[in-house]
Amino acid sequence: MVSARSRSISATHYAAALLGCSTLAGMPLAVAAQDDAAPSGSQQTPAPVPDAPDAAPVQASPTPAAQQEGEIIRTISVSGAQRLEPETIVSYIQLRPGDEYTPAAADLALIALANTELFADYGITFNETTGVMVIEVEENPIINRIILEGNRRVDSDKILPEINLAARQIFTRSRVRADVARIIELYKRQGRFAATVEPQMVMLDQNRVDVIFEISEGPKSKVRQINIIGNEVFSDGDLRDEMVTQEDSIFAIFSSNTSYDPDRMAYDQQLLRQYYLTEGYADFRVVSAVAELTPDRRDFIITYVVEEGERYKFGDVEAVSQLRDFSSEALSAGLVMSAGDWYDAELIDNTVEGLTETAGAFGYAFAEVRPRISRNPEDRTMDVTFTVADAPRVYVEAIEINGNTLTQDKVIRREFRIAEGDAFSSLQVRRSTARINSLGYFQENFEVEQVEGSSPDRIILQANVQEEPTGQLSLSAGFSSLESFIFNGSITQNNFRGRGQTVSFGVNYSRYSRSGNISFTEPKVFDRDIAMGVDLYRQDYNNGYFDRDSATYEQATTGIGLRVGVPLTEYISLLGRYRLNYQEITLDETQFFSDFDGDGIRQCEPLIAGRYLCDAIGDRLQSIVSATLTYNTLNSGVRPTRGTRASATVEVAGVGGDTQYLRGRLNASRYWNLGSGFIGSVSVEGGYIWGWGDDDVLLTERFFLGEGQMRGFDIRGLGPRVVRRFYIDENDDGVLDEADLLDIGDDRNQDDALGGNAYYMARAEIEIPLGSGARELGLRPSVFIDVGSVFDVQRPTLTQSPLPDGLFLAQLDGNGNQVYTQLVRDTAGVVIGSTTTLSPIAPDGSNNTRAGTQLTPFVEEFVGDSISPRVSVGFGVNWNSPFGPFRIDIATTLLKERGDETKLFSFNVGTQF
Repeated sequence: MVSARSRSISATHYAAALLGCSTLAGMPLAVAAQDDAAPSGSQQTPAPVPDAPDAAPVQASPTPAAQQEGEIIRTISVSGAQRLEPETIVSYIQLRPGDEYTPAAADLALIALANTELFADYGITFNETTGVMVIEVEENPIINRIILEGNRRVDSDKILPEINLAARQIFTRSRVRADVARIIELYKRQGRFAATVEPQMVMLDQNRVDVIFEISEGPKSKVRQINIIGNEVFSDGDLRDEMVTQEDSIFAIFSSNTSYDPDRMAYDQQLLRQYYLTEGYADFRVVSAVAELTPDRRDFIITYVVEEGERYKFGDVEAVSQLRDFSSEALSAGLVMSAGDWYDAELIDNTVEGLTETAGAFGYAFAEVRPRISRNPEDRTMDVTFTVADAPRVYVEAIEINGNTLTQDKVIRREFRIAEGDAFSSLQVRRSTARINSLGYFQENFEVEQVEGSSPDRIILQANVQEEPTGQLSLSAGFSSLESFIFNGSITQNNFRGRGQTVSFGVNYSRYSRSGNISFTEPKVFDRDIAMGVDLYRQDYNNGYFDRDSATYEQATTGIGLRVGVPLTEYISLLGRYRLNYQEITLDETQFFSDFDGDGIRQCEPLIAGRYLCDAIGDRLQSIVSATLTYNTLNSGVRPTRGTRASATVEVAGVGGDTQYLRGRLNASRYWNLGSGFIGSVSVEGGYIWGWGDDDVLLTERFFLGEGQMRGFDIRGLGPRVVRRFYIDENDDGVLDEADLLDIGDDRNQDDALGGNAYYMARAEIEIPLGSGARELGLRPSVFIDVGSVFDVQRPTLTQSPLPDGLFLAQLDGNGNQVYTQLVRDTAGVVIGSTTTLSPIAPDGSNNTRAGTQLTPFVEEFVGDSISPRVSVGFGVNWNSPFGPFRIDIATTLLKERGDETKLFSFNVGTQF
């Protein structure tokens, strides 16, 4: 019997063959037996197992020149097959019964078996006596499951679909090698070039195996350095600023562009070329761009080799029009570049876009503008000719609305400034896009798409919308020295029932104030350009001016408001409003009223409550009519990036009711796209209120500024106020003098914010772009400066001594006696001491029945009534967090007046549904 088992390979060779692939070099493949009865996840100690060449094709060994003649194969049988049919295995080789058996033929058969990658071990034996050839095989195991370990940065559900191996497939070495390479490639896309993958397998019964990929992710590879060679005109720093990729440094800690990305590197080359072309270097080119991995495989060093070339100027520049409505001379005269200017490729692109928009505004939707550039190397000039090709005038064939599941079609169609059958106008299409964006119902940066119609002079406008949540649950909380804890909440649905209607409910709660409101707005009454709305509201305010633990007065306002708005032009609208308020302002009579005059009429005591509060007490019916004229060109009402909004409001109280005043307000804001993702905005506002008839302007009607309007200041934190500075005998020496008078900013003092009849305010803000990673998180930081002031109020009568004789009234003692504190002053009027007396009789001989909290000696000061600006600067972050929009502001004051109250930190949070 002749044995041909020369190609049979042991199991240890199988492991060595698996380790032979380049991606697995140095990585052991452990194999262990595992009983099915073992607990899930348990694994025995891996042990080496026999090896088999189930991947690479087996090459036949050279056959000697002198070869012994073979015997005839009478039968072929298969031994060791489990899943495969013997006939199938025999079909893989070329030998058949009746063929001559030779060592060369056996080698070719072994090669065929190896190429199937189905067997862990295989061999051929031949019996010369009987002519029986036996194919002995050991089938590759079946994969029971694929296990990934160590992958924290890339989820398993992103890796498993990318690899070839899967449960119930046959295990092969080539697939393992390919899957390891694929997993490493996935990590390279994440910027982790130091990632390694070590495959392991655990043998189970019934020739099954668990394949385990042990992943070491390694650190994210950063760009350690960017080198530029060959640049002479511009510095390395200038060119790096033009690139998206950034060097890893402490200043780029929040940037996601410090990791190596081949696609980003290719884009940077385009940016370099674009930058040089805008500066006139038309021959610029990037000779080479190489990214080298550092020896520790942690970072990359990128090197660009560039050739700048010569700088060019514009030569002859003209525009040629083939459209009958445009003359070439007029278009040429409107070009922004002229001969002798430095060549700028970006200017050419902008001119093409501008000419295309101009043609589109006159109905030529498909007008094509072709720039022809002629290079003159002799005098280094570039001649440019813009040709506006002939095109048919286009009309709107149809307007299609797609993607809206909740919003009704008519809500979108009524925002179009162009109708089916109208001549096409790119200006009207842009305006329609802006109006739809301003609804806030759909995806950001929505654009109306233009599709060719049934003929060359027809166009179809498509609004392919993606609906966004239009309901908003807003929550904000804060803390202030005046209001203590503050909570605001509101629920708003801006697209109620998909009809574009707005329904909202809001509540505000703090230590001293509570309010609630319900409103409804119909933007298109009977599908006409008339908006109507109704508001119901209740506001309660308890102000702790004198004693922070109790209220000095209570203000309750219950009202209803009606609104009607009509557009006057495309950008100008008029809003009329009527409000009817019932206002109640009361003080605690047991604390702040007296019958000291002896006539039995209880009166508010300005000594304790303050004169302005005493003036405001009472019940009033307010009938208020107002009108607002608005000019609005913002591209979005939710998050504008360009445009202007200005409004003027006139408000008259006194058409009926008990209050009479005239109030005027102006405000305006402007937004700019500053380029490179920066958004700038400036806003200004101001107002004045006049009391007419016999009424002065009450405290409750004046303007106030502070948190909510000007960052960096507390609620009602700036403007006119009366500060009551107390004498505190800190040294406990029984003598009160100027040294015992608290500083004006001391929290133990009491201050009454009086507001003002006039105010102004301005703010400037720049939104700063971050990397793509931060944008994906919804982070939008900004820096700002706020300027403003509130002023112009009649100077109050200040109290240096509560009663003419210096007596301070105190509460009743345990015996029913009144307690008085007598201040002792020197000849200059300075308090030098105090005494306390008990008497049921007031100094004028009458009974004094006033009761109240004992008053500490004090001096009042009137501060803050100044037109001088208050200035604050700071930075904030808007974050579209998973639980809703979140805003944080940190601001510090640069300019303030005596008595102003500042605040460093504020935030609010909300969510959408």
